[in-house]
Amino acid sequence: MIILIGGEKGGTGKTTIATNMAAMRALTGRDVLLIDTDPQGSANYWAQSRDEEGITPRVACVQKFGKGLPKEVQDLASRYEDIIIDAGGRDSIELRSALVVTERLFVPIQPSQFDIWTLNQMEELVDTAKAFNPDLVAKVIISRASTNPSVHESNDTAKLLNDFDNLDLSESIIRDRIAYRKAAKDGLSIAELKPKDQKAAAEMELLYEEVFGDE
Repeated sequence: MIILIGGEKGGTGKTTIATNMAAMRALTGRDVLLIDTDPQGSANYWAQSRDEEGITPRVACVQKFGKGLPKEVQDLASRYEDIIIDAGGRDSIELRSALVVTERLFVPIQPSQFDIWTLNQMEELVDTAKAFNPDLVAKVIISRASTNPSVHESNDTAKLLNDFDNLDLSESIIRDRIAYRKAAKDGLSIAELKPKDQKAAAEMELLYEEVFGDE
């Protein structure tokens, strides 16, 4: 399966989601490749940290850029059971190219009007991509949401997503928790962090089931 975590807005937790999905998938025994298309290389640094610490299972990671991405992804898909693409927070050649070959797109956004405005462009990009990739499924994940139960931004954001034809709302909400940053620093997924953060682990497990559950 080819999964793309991407979007136009930076700082929404794309790499956090991509690395967690990759590690959690590898923990089930699948042969997973993480592709980092962001020049910042955060996902690649995470994978290097994992290798340096000798953490198993290993998550292979490569950096790929440019218009040739679709052909390279299709070639790599013949060698790996699952590919997870971490695309940077901007409208890039890599994001547009990956949309042509991915099976499922997940677009993390923070629950703010600024992030919602960027979805208009993503709606257009997905609509265009479906001409070449008609089976593409695209979902928006509310990410880095407040952990304060009195803050209702997530509910307000969910209502505004009804206006999009090509983007559905994910059932999962990823909240802004320190545990995610702790895990990333050590090359871990939230499922591997000790002591375990039960709430963070439950969030990522729910998202994992949504991404891979019917595969």
